[in-house]
Amino acid sequence: MKKLDKLIIKAFLGPFVVTFFITLFVLIMQFLWKYIDDLVGKGLEMGIILKLLGYMSTQMVPLALPLAILLSSIMTFGNLGENFELVALKSAGISLMRFMQPLIILSGCIAILAFLFSNYVIPWANLHGDSLLYDIRNLKHGFNIKPGVFFNQLEGYAIRVGDKDPDGKTIYHVVIYDRSISTSDKLILAERGIMEQSPNKRYVVFTLFNGWEYEERGFRPAVSNDFVRVHFHRFQKIFDLSSFAFTRTPIQLFAGSYQMLNVKQLNQAIDSIRLQLEDPGRRVRSEITPHYAFYAWKDTGWLAHQVPVPTHVQHFIETIPDSALSYVLQRIQMNVEQDDNMVLQIAAQNYQDLADSIRKHQIEWHRKFTLSFACMVLFLIGAPLGSIIRKGGLGTPLVFAVGFFVVYNVISTIGEKLARNGVLAPWLGMWLATMVLVPIAVFLVYKALNDSQLFNKEFYYRLGKQIRTSVRRFMGWWPFSKG
Repeated sequence: MKKLDKLIIKAFLGPFVVTFFITLFVLIMQFLWKYIDDLVGKGLEMGIILKLLGYMSTQMVPLALPLAILLSSIMTFGNLGENFELVALKSAGISLMRFMQPLIILSGCIAILAFLFSNYVIPWANLHGDSLLYDIRNLKHGFNIKPGVFFNQLEGYAIRVGDKDPDGKTIYHVVIYDRSISTSDKLILAERGIMEQSPNKRYVVFTLFNGWEYEERGFRPAVSNDFVRVHFHRFQKIFDLSSFAFTRTPIQLFAGSYQMLNVKQLNQAIDSIRLQLEDPGRRVRSEITPHYAFYAWKDTGWLAHQVPVPTHVQHFIETIPDSALSYVLQRIQMNVEQDDNMVLQIAAQNYQDLADSIRKHQIEWHRKFTLSFACMVLFLIGAPLGSIIRKGGLGTPLVFAVGFFVVYNVISTIGEKLARNGVLAPWLGMWLATMVLVPIAVFLVYKALNDSQLFNKEFYYRLGKQIRTSVRRFMGWWPFSKG
């Protein structure tokens, strides 16, 4: 490797690493802001939260990596252009494409690693991260009773305390509604009490003083129910807090989702779904095949000994009396039409579900590759753009990088939604953003190779001056311009 290649790679890696982790940090903060209500107040251990953030940060690499490549390439070539190093290299006979060559190779290596990351690491992170987030979101908030507010997190109970001492244990004006038993309603009132949790945090014990317990036994619709009233000086009520414990759902329940599969598994799933879609009529025909039975019922109008048993019956219709034949045939036709319509509706819905499922799998399959190509395309946009604007630092490069990335992300999101809804083919929807940005990349590379003044203010000032001069000359030549 030549010194020039080492110089450009070293100049690129520093901004790339910094911008990658800054972007990843911003995305993690966005995730925390979105799910802060599901994380706070549930008594989660720090290890669980850190594990969740680790999984989520892994899932956000496909967003952070393209933006980091785009921003770092603009910064690298912008710094070189601002310090006139690009001018010196070009004066020495080194073309911009030769200068970009080591970074093109490096970007290709990053693209390959991005594909491997998307194919093997992202499904693993999706499986563990989404299952962990699901369990956290379904976890109840911690046992925290606030004064003057009913606490309904305990199933079958509603608890209210009028006031609470600063120690968090002594409570006053306690009201407990007990509906844990369907055949009775209980109401417990106490002037004060002590609320303590067991050492293992599995139970909470209410020790109440000087109160009343009211109970109405029986079902509500009953005319008379037993009513019991008991006064107590000291009463102890124990509540089970096992529903507040954090339990994990087996990850095998999430393993079949399309987001948890790699390319090979997605191909197998797509082939399996496609086989079900190839001959939808076969299943419909098998379900519509006549399988109706006829049942006899007792009727005093038809006496068994008066109905002669036919000796030779060619068709079941011959066994039906003429007076009931029209009615029976109408009922048969109505039942057949109803059942066939229901079968067709179910078959159509199943077909639509299978079509939606195969689109989701195909979208996920293409997503594995679009990340890699996005890294290459955004580098080919950022490198020539940096050499054109000739501005380093985080100011101007950040503006251009965010602008192009927003365009890429918006087009990618729109294309994915259109593909998910069946408006576009999955391959077209997922590659739409890349197809839009490739011509822009080619245009910028062409302009950079020809030392274009695309973002030079003086160029546009001179161009505007020439346009104004041409307009004045034209107006002076135009015969109708002089009154």
